[in-house]
Amino acid sequence: MKRKVGIIGAGHVGSDVAFSLVTQGICDEIVLIDKQETKAMSEALELRDMSSMTRSYTEIIPNDLDALSDADIIVMAVGPETLLREDRMEELIETSKAVAEIIPKILATGFNGIFINITNPCDVITALIQKLSGFNHSRVFGTGTSLDTARMRRVVGEVLNINPKSVDGYVLGEHGESQFVAWSTVRIGGVPLLDYQTNKPLDLASLKQSVRGGGWNILTGKGWTSFGIATATAQIVDAVLSNAKQVFPLAVFSKEMEIYIGQPAIIGSEGVTSILKPPLTEEEKADLIASSNVIKAALETVNENN
Repeated sequence: MKRKVGIIGAGHVGSDVAFSLVTQGICDEIVLIDKQETKAMSEALELRDMSSMTRSYTEIIPNDLDALSDADIIVMAVGPETLLREDRMEELIETSKAVAEIIPKILATGFNGIFINITNPCDVITALIQKLSGFNHSRVFGTGTSLDTARMRRVVGEVLNINPKSVDGYVLGEHGESQFVAWSTVRIGGVPLLDYQTNKPLDLASLKQSVRGGGWNILTGKGWTSFGIATATAQIVDAVLSNAKQVFPLAVFSKEMEIYIGQPAIIGSEGVTSILKPPLTEEEKADLIASSNVIKAALETVNENN
């Protein structure tokens, strides 16, 4: 059986997701869809030009919605016309309308796989995709705070002068302004960060700001962000296709909060198999609730406009 992935949106993020999947040999077929058909055609042609140099062969199919019918995964990477926006919620009306337009077309093909959402605001759009598709919550999830967690690991690693791969822990909540670093979950080789021996006390407030501001710093410098989220998405796609039963901080549905929000979850070939609830401090619990309220308010706006 072929490992087949559809990507909706061939902009900076969608095309970099395709590039990551191809160079890592994660799937056998990619269906690349974009409203600007020439953009998808051009991206597909360049990806094909790589075929003699990659570790394995990946077939690239541009602008064929019907080819999504037997896809294992569809990655939603629709982006706004204007990229330079500090608050992802500013993209909400535009991206929600685009997603509301494409989902019925995808369902009409007979697609019955798993939706992985990147489109911002990630948590809200993920909820919209689930509502419009009618799929089980386990088969619709977003990249959530995967990129934010990677930024946290990079920031902590740089401060401690260690490889970020040696940093464990999570950024939780909204993939946006109300996100927070759950410092109680952050560990170095099993040692809680606050107990880790350093030459001077850690400035957690400064570290938090570096994590939150990382994306904006990239955005203002180059106009968009794509490498990090594309790499995170490729890892998530790989975990689903290989039934890895791997933990990622994703935008998943919380029954308690009745909303999609960034939490650690185990994923495999059936999608989300379980959601983990690491013990949090009282302050962190309050931060999670506050973040859920931001997402709920935004979702109400979407429901009013769709």
